[in-house]
Amino acid sequence: MACIALASTAMVVITIIIPYGVFMRYVANSAASWPEPAGILMMIVFSFIGGAAAYRANAHIAVGTVLNMVNDTNRRRLQFAGDVGMGIIGVFMVKWGVQLVQAVWQNSIAEFPWLSVGVTYTPIPVAGVITLLFCVERLWLGQPPADSFTFRDQPQTDS
Repeated sequence: MACIALASTAMVVITIIIPYGVFMRYVANSAASWPEPAGILMMIVFSFIGGAAAYRANAHIAVGTVLNMVNDTNRRRLQFAGDVGMGIIGVFMVKWGVQLVQAVWQNSIAEFPWLSVGVTYTPIPVAGVITLLFCVERLWLGQPPADSFTFRDQPQTDS
């Protein structure tokens, strides 16, 4: 739920600051330099943290057509392979994300001189760790329960 809240907050911030930047540039004729880079930073948070939440909710990009064409045994095998593949992607994000953060830590963003570029890339390895945790959860415990907060936008059946 924290991933969903963080990604949602980033999206709300984007929807506030981008129109503000457009208003300042074209209506007030006094362009603000910070809304665009701030929007990009929020999009990084939204994309990576929201992507981890989408994986847990099974809302990620999947090849459903292939899964629907095979029998149950092969479907489980393909789903297992997909989860292992996501785990490998999570390891990739952690390993090279940390290296990226370390490589650019001393640099700063022109519009935000107090903010390290490394901080802006921190969502990559953090999302990698979260994705790995969700992979372990799915491989060890199976799919999250249908009454999980993650699935609350889907129709619920009374048991």
